[in-house]
Amino acid sequence: MEALKQGSDTLFILLGGIMVLAMHAGFAFLELGTVRKKNQVNALVKILSDFSVSTVAYFLVGYAVAYGTNFFVGAEQLAARNGYELVKFFFLLTFAAAIPAIISGGIAERARFGPQLIATAVIVGLVYPLFEGVSWNRAFGVQDWIHRVAGHDFHDFAGSVVVHAVGGWLALPAVLLLGARSNRYRKDGAMSAHPPSNIPFLALGAWILTVGWFGFNVMSAQTIDKVSGLVAVNSLMAMVGGTLAALALGRNDPGFVHNGPLAGLVAVCAGSDLMHPLGALVVGAVAGAIFVVMFTIAQNRWKIDDVLGVWPLHGLCGLWGGLAAGLFGSKALGGLGGVSFGAQAIGSLLGVAWAVLGGVVVYGTLKLILGLRLSQEEEYEGADLAIHRIGSTPEREANW
Repeated sequence: MEALKQGSDTLFILLGGIMVLAMHAGFAFLELGTVRKKNQVNALVKILSDFSVSTVAYFLVGYAVAYGTNFFVGAEQLAARNGYELVKFFFLLTFAAAIPAIISGGIAERARFGPQLIATAVIVGLVYPLFEGVSWNRAFGVQDWIHRVAGHDFHDFAGSVVVHAVGGWLALPAVLLLGARSNRYRKDGAMSAHPPSNIPFLALGAWILTVGWFGFNVMSAQTIDKVSGLVAVNSLMAMVGGTLAALALGRNDPGFVHNGPLAGLVAVCAGSDLMHPLGALVVGAVAGAIFVVMFTIAQNRWKIDDVLGVWPLHGLCGLWGGLAAGLFGSKALGGLGGVSFGAQAIGSLLGVAWAVLGGVVVYGTLKLILGLRLSQEEEYEGADLAIHRIGSTPEREANW
């Protein structure tokens, strides 16, 4: 029976890793559909390249920083217990690699390729794993301190704060340091709208992310005996709540409608194992509203050119999710309990502060040493031709 459980656990978390790996296709198509046609190839290449760099950085450094274990042992030892520790690494890697995929959407259309790959290596190898270790491996005694102060640990079941808020708040300094795309905001106060280039691809990306998210949340149990249908249904309800709120507030705009479920899913990650489904519906709806309202304010009033809206979607909705776990996870609001709003507030704000500091240091240093931005000519030409030397749909074939 023990051998059967080991094999089942390995298969369970492997399937979760595969589902979250598939979400990276969602990131790619969401960005491809949102950016202008001249930057579509770059969107696809960035996500795959960032994932590959993330894998090496997390395998060699990041996983050891977060969990204190490494893979510099013989294959016989790695294969023990059906290789469970290896597939656990694979599963957690897909979470870590989501950070640069999130950032990619914010800095799209004007960021240089090489410096972003360097940033990916540093963030996935060091910046993200430090907070991951604090939250999920009790590193540095921070969870013990939060428990003493607030009576409970900081609870983040599937990464509203650890993954999404950290990714979104890391992206904000990068977006600000890069500056807006050329001609996006004019000196006379006018704004040039850059509508999505391909709504079907944007929608496809959102759907792939939404389906994969059930692996992201449900498989965060990490062993089959801890799996919970509550997590699945809470994820479903939050997704629906986010969609309906974005539909209503976004006035049928397809970009808002397809980001609405993502906002709800970002927010429910932290407390998906604790909330009542009706609570998850409310959490998702609030997240959908946060995204629509704050995306509009950031773009139009504050003139923050965050192309995919990753700061409101992941940064703000992730922060809301961390706080919401302390509210809707409580027994008073129908949850299972075992959380406190104070602990959630402390842990969430620590994650935000760490991400902002990491973003300023990493992207500020790269800007100073290498530069972050394409030249004006390259940006006008588009990243596809400037970096990859081919467009998404070449207009003519070579005749030999």
